[in-house]
Amino acid sequence: MLRKKKAYIVAVVGATGAVGEEMIATLEQREFPVDRLRLFASERSAGRTLSFDGRDVPVEKLGKDSFAGIDIALFSAGGDRSAQWAPAAVKAGCIVIDNSSRWRMDPEVPLVVPEVNAQDLKNHKGIIANPNCSTIQMVVVLKPIHDAARIRRIVVTTFQSVSGTGKKAMEELGQQTADLLSFRQVQKNVYPHQIAFNCLPHIGAFLDSGYTEEEMKMANETKKILGDESIRVTATAVRVPVFRCHAESLNIETEKKLTANEVRAVLAHAPGVIVYDAPEKNIYPLPIDVADKDETYVGRIREDETIGNGINLWIVSDNLRKGAALNAVQIAERLIAPAGGRSGN
Repeated sequence: MLRKKKAYIVAVVGATGAVGEEMIATLEQREFPVDRLRLFASERSAGRTLSFDGRDVPVEKLGKDSFAGIDIALFSAGGDRSAQWAPAAVKAGCIVIDNSSRWRMDPEVPLVVPEVNAQDLKNHKGIIANPNCSTIQMVVVLKPIHDAARIRRIVVTTFQSVSGTGKKAMEELGQQTADLLSFRQVQKNVYPHQIAFNCLPHIGAFLDSGYTEEEMKMANETKKILGDESIRVTATAVRVPVFRCHAESLNIETEKKLTANEVRAVLAHAPGVIVYDAPEKNIYPLPIDVADKDETYVGRIREDETIGNGINLWIVSDNLRKGAALNAVQIAERLIAPAGGRSGN
């Protein structure tokens, strides 16, 4: 367990990636009590410096003794590095909050969204998993509805920005857009097809079932986070030419009937959720409006007229913030908070 202190030695592993940089910014913005920040990345990034709290912090290469003395490490360096280094960090006395998919479905590792299942943190054994970005924003909205009416089935289609793939994907979208507008030939390196002015129904490797890894992550992680294996989840994940923020179209079937107004009322009091729903005034969540926001925005709330207890929702959240960095920092805040302390919102 983490010993309570006034300030903590914190590490960010994968510090030079899109999520790593967002983690550093989030630690600073939320004034997390950092005594010393250490940054780790690949060998090619070692020696760079990144800014934190008005200081330049050097980027280091990971080694066998890197985690000595570190209290909390935020990992966003991919599953292979998490598999290699997270156990070593725990052995050194560090608590790891990991953003990769490596530990999410491990029964010994809690998969946590603080607004939803913070109570699972008490069961950690040194590693805590950050869920998939699309799962996080979905369960923040689903949890209060599930508590009110018990969700039986979820049909979700995602519209995921290229930042979910990383910096190179963002650069590719920008370059392809510029090339097309300049009548130049498009180069494809990150995605199998052109992403500019296009939509790709393909996120993650295809499985024998025809679903992708991303789609099955959403199904399996949702059940684990909500603690209900009876919920049926089917997903279609689509990559869209948006730089930042994921959107999702949700169709849910509940055991108890809820009207659209009742859903709005439930979500109006939900932590981490903003109801932004006045379509008659063209008010609904948009990625360009939600970028850099902490909350998950919900709109287009309406009853599904084809089934008895159905609701349709449109939700948007910043995948680099709540979908990754912010959720990890909120977990860290929960770990250091005294009983009755900061809720992590």
